[in-house]
Amino acid sequence: MPTPESEAFLAKKPTVPPTFDGVDYNDTPQLKAAQDAIIKEQWVKSMMARLVRDELGKCYNREGVNHLEKCGKLRERYLLALKESKVRGYLFEQQNYIPGQQDPKGQDQVSAGLKQPEGQIATIPAEVAKRRRDDRL
Repeated sequence: MPTPESEAFLAKKPTVPPTFDGVDYNDTPQLKAAQDAIIKEQWVKSMMARLVRDELGKCYNREGVNHLEKCGKLRERYLLALKESKVRGYLFEQQNYIPGQQDPKGQDQVSAGLKQPEGQIATIPAEVAKRRRDDRL
């Protein structure tokens, strides 16, 4: 049976999805909440990879010479987790639009009419970038 979540845990739990879709960049609390949610999601993936790595190490030590047969599922799971386990930060996602990602409605943005040439990344408009630079100074 799952344990009930404490009020302190619920207070720290992000209330926004880990994406910048629909975020007003002029609303600082909303922007910081999105940045925080992205960083927390990346840390969760990193810690999950660490847990799988620890289990793989235990399996390797336990199975000895048969580790290739007995630990195959953990090995595959760890290799998949390694692809997403690096904490990259939020600046690239904040400053660039990546085609093919899901929008908040669950619809693929490329199929929603926001098409970009294959392999290209659309950047933010120049006036928004200039406004951000001016705000930082």
